[in-house]
Amino acid sequence: MTQQLAPTPAAGFARWLAVTVASAAAACLPVARSADAQEAPPRLKTESPYFFVKSDDPTLDRLPLKATRVDVQVSGVIADVTVTQHYRNVGTRPIEAKYVFPGSTRAAVYGMNVRLADRLVTAKIREKQQARIEYTQAKNEGKTAALLEQHLPNVFQMNVANILPGDDVRVELRYTELLVPQAGNYQFVFPTVVGPRYNSPQSGQAQAEWVAKPYLPAGEASETTFDIHVALTSPIGIKEVRSESHALELTGDAGGQKVGVALRKTGGTDHNHDFILDWRLAGDRVESGVLLFQGPQGENFFLAMVEPPKHVPAAATSPREYIFVVDISGSMHGFPLQTAKALLRELVGSLKPSNRFNVLLFAGSNRFLAPQPVPATRANIEQAIATIERMGGGGSTELIPALKRVYAEPKAAADLSRTVVVVTDGYVTVEREAFELVRRNLSQANVFAFGIGSSVNRHLIEGIARAGMGEPFVITTAAEAPAQAARFRRMIESPVLTGVKAKFEGLDVYDVEPPQLPDVLGERPVILFGKWRGQPRGSVVIEGLGADGPYRNAIAVDGNASQDTGALRYLWARHRIAGLSDQESLEGGDAQKARITELGLRYNLLTQYTSFLAVDRVVRNTQPADTASVNQPSPMPQGVSNLAIGAEVPGTPEPETWGAMLLTLSLLAMLARRARRARPDRFTS
Repeated sequence: MTQQLAPTPAAGFARWLAVTVASAAAACLPVARSADAQEAPPRLKTESPYFFVKSDDPTLDRLPLKATRVDVQVSGVIADVTVTQHYRNVGTRPIEAKYVFPGSTRAAVYGMNVRLADRLVTAKIREKQQARIEYTQAKNEGKTAALLEQHLPNVFQMNVANILPGDDVRVELRYTELLVPQAGNYQFVFPTVVGPRYNSPQSGQAQAEWVAKPYLPAGEASETTFDIHVALTSPIGIKEVRSESHALELTGDAGGQKVGVALRKTGGTDHNHDFILDWRLAGDRVESGVLLFQGPQGENFFLAMVEPPKHVPAAATSPREYIFVVDISGSMHGFPLQTAKALLRELVGSLKPSNRFNVLLFAGSNRFLAPQPVPATRANIEQAIATIERMGGGGSTELIPALKRVYAEPKAAADLSRTVVVVTDGYVTVEREAFELVRRNLSQANVFAFGIGSSVNRHLIEGIARAGMGEPFVITTAAEAPAQAARFRRMIESPVLTGVKAKFEGLDVYDVEPPQLPDVLGERPVILFGKWRGQPRGSVVIEGLGADGPYRNAIAVDGNASQDTGALRYLWARHRIAGLSDQESLEGGDAQKARITELGLRYNLLTQYTSFLAVDRVVRNTQPADTASVNQPSPMPQGVSNLAIGAEVPGTPEPETWGAMLLTLSLLAMLARRARRARPDRFTS
């Protein structure tokens, strides 16, 4: 028989305390949710990223992508890149391989080849829907075919049909991009993995199939190998070649005009985070000047890169209001959120007392730390930082409701200028909706965006900043936070150049991109693309107003058009397409589809409305109906936890929950103090 013990006073207190805490939490949560939170309907599991589980079926090769190799030729400020994807089927059944992979936000993808045994198939550019029809037809006929599509400017998908057992297929992609120096530093970025996206119901891509892609769990290495080789060439000596992301092996003389870069094999994983390569030129020079290309059919292109004046701090800055919009969703859990906290300590901690600020934390819901922006006193700053330090990452990523909440909040004073600072990894599918929202509210605030993590969604970060007339920042390690925060402070003190205009003296130009130049923030050159007629002579003149008065810089056109600058054709078209895409985001729908499609077909470029298609003429699979589709899994980005796959792993408390938790903790502390005072063995004074 079990002996029943009478409850002790301590046990009774513990039970009473548990009931009280549970009641307090239950009472607080609805209040916080109704007062501060903006909820969104939950996403469906079928629309979400998921964890890859390898099949036990030995006949089916579920990991057909065996290797990726990248070869980069950098000449001056233009990079030409060849990406080779190596597919091999080691199973006994024919397969169709599907692979979602990232690309540079600046890439102009202009070519694709498929190598199958001793045959080379050159891809053709097609209207997107027509390409899908032709690909499906080739697949059903048993022909090996490859289809390259663009889902976003930095997210692509490769489909390779009818890879037979034992086949060795190599798909080569070619793209070019412009490398714009910042403060004399040149940087080449090659993204290696698409981070798992929260597919918001508010997104125009709410039903996008590519989002529901498989991922390996955090810490599990991919069996796909990765290698990259970069050849740097410059008419000026190259120095300080380095990478914060990967270990390098360099060839060539220090300070020479040619440097070779390769990966140093360390035994670690090289393709679960962006490859970032930095270098400078002798004397910290920026290659200002005008590049010309004389097309074979009378269409000539130019690129003008004009170095801006050095930053001159303003004598006095007007008080401003800062709203920091901070992502604490599941994908930010761990390393990204810790890095974001380090950044916020720098950003908030450096505000001047004349400024006002507030912090909006968001995941599936959102809440402000204060009912309205508060003065940037030391006490308010320390309290905000302490609250942010307690945050953990969990839940979904509802960016749009968070931004709407910011724009709905009145300013603390009508005469204050407002700056919004978004801090996130960008793992969402609402890019288009975010750009439109920021652009429509440009009169209320300018927007800066900080991307945090090893594989940031740069399309979102750069697009928000562009729409908000701000500047993008990407921070891959906590150690970078102080320098990036200092750069942000320099920019917000005063723009380097306002009222920027371009003039062309003696040079007949047309179709100039961008049509209007924004204010110059930071130490980035002014970039202009366009076409020219007649004789290549005259000068490009940049005028504006700097902190120390009127500014004018004229760059002479030397008249030497080179055939080595054929990339200018693709780069001009890519910038024109980007401008039309921005306009389409603002207008809604597909208002610019016809113009973007025409440019893609004319200049042989991958766009959201055009695709590359390669079809082998030989019928190789006699039973195409038995072919299995295989989705190639991606590694989880470095530093991102399994909480990023929200449909599979429960999240930690969301922002509105923290309010209840903090209140509950305060109640616990009060009750504990009372219990200690009630103890008979407590010393009293």
